[in-house]
Amino acid sequence: MADASASVRAAGRIDDEALVTGEAVALDVRPASAVMRAGGAAIDVIATLIVGFAAFLAIAGLDLDEAAIRAVGISLVVACIVVLPTTVETASHGRSLGKLALGLRVVRDDGGAIGLRHAFIRALVGVLEIWMTFGGLAVLVGFLNPDSKRLGDLLAGTHAQVERVPRYSPQGFGVPAPLTAWAAIADVGRLPDPVARRVAAFFHNAPHLAPASRRRVAERLAVEVAPYVSPMPSGDAELVLAGVAALRRERDLTALALESQRMSALEPVLDARPLGFPER
Repeated sequence: MADASASVRAAGRIDDEALVTGEAVALDVRPASAVMRAGGAAIDVIATLIVGFAAFLAIAGLDLDEAAIRAVGISLVVACIVVLPTTVETASHGRSLGKLALGLRVVRDDGGAIGLRHAFIRALVGVLEIWMTFGGLAVLVGFLNPDSKRLGDLLAGTHAQVERVPRYSPQGFGVPAPLTAWAAIADVGRLPDPVARRVAAFFHNAPHLAPASRRRVAERLAVEVAPYVSPMPSGDAELVLAGVAALRRERDLTALALESQRMSALEPVLDARPLGFPER
């Protein structure tokens, strides 16, 4: 998997921040940050302590000798910090109370759902990095890892991804007036998904940026967009990005409309019975 990812990135076809499967397919997911993961883990720890305390109160009234109490206590600790998280993550396919609250999910490195083996390794290593070190080891490894993985994720081959995304608000603008003549002759290719997302995010956040930062980000994005535009117009970088984004959107809409018309024209043929096929 590492060799395929490295070779495809070296060819410049996949963004460096993308998650790449063993088949060299870039997954459109966003890894959870160390802060978000720490928040989810804190909620899980509190919930585990509450469950453990309730179970302790339930068995406290039993008439048991010292050896039995010690055995039940050890079993209770193992059940709370290993068996419970393993069962919850396996049954929910990578979710827990804390992850559900923050919109996170633990998945395999190739994007698939985790199984019992992955959940058990994560819970077993969590005894060391979460419970025995009070979360210190998990926080340290998470901040040092570029994907915010903790030690359990590294050993199990998993990572946490963000599944709760903000509501999409479309940016409605057309080709700027100074670029109307250029739009009539321009050839704008399909932008790679990571580049297109950065351009869309720029226009979404542009009103909140300082003028110097806004100009610097626009110039950097214009350089990334340039290989897919011919001819590349001159002028203000933000104006150029607006023209490229609007023209690409209009041509995508035109292509989708033509495809819909062709499928509608073929619909009678696709739904008809083959020639000579009897009615039944």
